[in-house]
Amino acid sequence: MSLDTIQKLMHSEMAVVNQLILDQLRSDIVLINQLGQHIVHSGGKRLRPLLVLLSAKAFAYQGERHFNLAAAVEFIHTATLLHDDVVDESSLRRGRETANSIWGNEASVLVGDFLYSRGFQLMVAADNMRVLKILADATNTIAEGEVLQLMNVQNSETTEEAYMQVIRCKTAKLFEAAAQLGAVVSGCDETQIAAMAEYGMSLGVAFQIIDDALDYTTSSETMGKNRGDDLAEGKPTLPLIYAYEKGTPAQREIIQQAIEQADASQFEAITQIIKSTKAVEYSYQLAHEYADRAMTSLIEVPELPYREALHGLAQFSVSRSY
Repeated sequence: MSLDTIQKLMHSEMAVVNQLILDQLRSDIVLINQLGQHIVHSGGKRLRPLLVLLSAKAFAYQGERHFNLAAAVEFIHTATLLHDDVVDESSLRRGRETANSIWGNEASVLVGDFLYSRGFQLMVAADNMRVLKILADATNTIAEGEVLQLMNVQNSETTEEAYMQVIRCKTAKLFEAAAQLGAVVSGCDETQIAAMAEYGMSLGVAFQIIDDALDYTTSSETMGKNRGDDLAEGKPTLPLIYAYEKGTPAQREIIQQAIEQADASQFEAITQIIKSTKAVEYSYQLAHEYADRAMTSLIEVPELPYREALHGLAQFSVSRSY
């Protein structure tokens, strides 16, 4: 099932969530409205709230609490994007100027805080302590992931294990939470909740590995961000880590200097090194392993169109070009 087909399947449910997001963005503070509208309308795929809805519908949930939770997850995700762009000094996201490049770092950080707190207001409305624990733990883990990533910046000796720890915390944890939430509000048993957690975590890992590989295989226009941004920020992502490990001494020196100096001037040369060491192929292979793991975990999900949609999301995560 393609992403377009999945989105059509969930169109009416996502319409409710999108309206809820717009309603909850309203504030008496004009700058919050302006900046919030900018980031929300910036063309995101809304995979995380979609995952909450799919998880709930996969277990035949008939209530409405999943709408609030889907919106809460999107607010948490959006807050992390605002803070990420400040930390990374990014100027482009999803093909548009970042909020911090328009309104400044201070406004972006503070509106990010507003979105975090709005997300928590929405999750409290669900009146479910299990839900609160899942999202509180996820938010805390995401913050830890951000710090871990910061510690790895400009460190050419970063290992694949350290990289995986970062993406599990920083990216995959919110996917895991989103998948769990639908199962929890549906009243699923612990085996089913654990299966959805495994699905979400594996999906998130696959998604992030591909995201990092695309920096070396896709144009800026297709990705919606500047090629070489990761290198310019001194981030040792999986393709770089693998190329550094497998490259010749001369190639390793080029990569080492680029990472340690956060220098993207050698981006094209490094792209060729990544190509010669088959670092992208390795990254895709690992991502496919995690996507397969995600799909295998769906054995606990009833045979409904929604299981096929969850299967399709895993396939999309490793076949996309944006």
